[in-house]
Amino acid sequence: MSFASRYLQEAKQIIDQLDVAIIDRIAEELAALRRKGGRLFFLGVGGSAGNCSHAVNDFRKIADIEAYAPTDNVSELTARTNDEGWETVFVEWLKTSRLRVGDAVFVLSVGGGDLEKNVSPNLVRALQYAKTVGARILGVVGRNGGYTAKVGDAVCIIPTVNPDAVTPHSEAFQAVVWHLLVSHPALKITQTKWESVAGPVPAR
Repeated sequence: MSFASRYLQEAKQIIDQLDVAIIDRIAEELAALRRKGGRLFFLGVGGSAGNCSHAVNDFRKIADIEAYAPTDNVSELTARTNDEGWETVFVEWLKTSRLRVGDAVFVLSVGGGDLEKNVSPNLVRALQYAKTVGARILGVVGRNGGYTAKVGDAVCIIPTVNPDAVTPHSEAFQAVVWHLLVSHPALKITQTKWESVAGPVPAR
């Protein structure tokens, strides 16, 4: 089997093993958030930070949810990292944003954060703060979910089908799950462009 065939076969296995009930629960949490006028804060690092930026766009434009990601402001992110340290960069941003009851933090991460292993400690500190103020915690994470899965209210864990491909599969399926969510009938408000443009579907 070629690498490409094996990789795509693993993707099929992941789809078959995703916890649909958890994804539906995340959709319900987000629908309740919107009804209450709550804000949605996406947290992620590395490739997941890029996914956070894309997700913010989709949740704002398609689902009409007020959403933000601290990693979208590179000036503030690097200033806080330089002056205060990487570990507190998200929690301090959330404090300035007045995170409160009625808001939610949505983590996109491969590992979900682990203080003991010093992996994404900024996610852990942010989630600890979110718990103290009563904000909801949602997420799409890989591996065993880390601290996010431990404290989250509704967290989808991307199944590990190949330990050598945890990162690419986790980050790819973050996109699958959030696109599912903004397309969910409980959340979708605005029709996406290409689905609204009339025209014949090209024959295969």
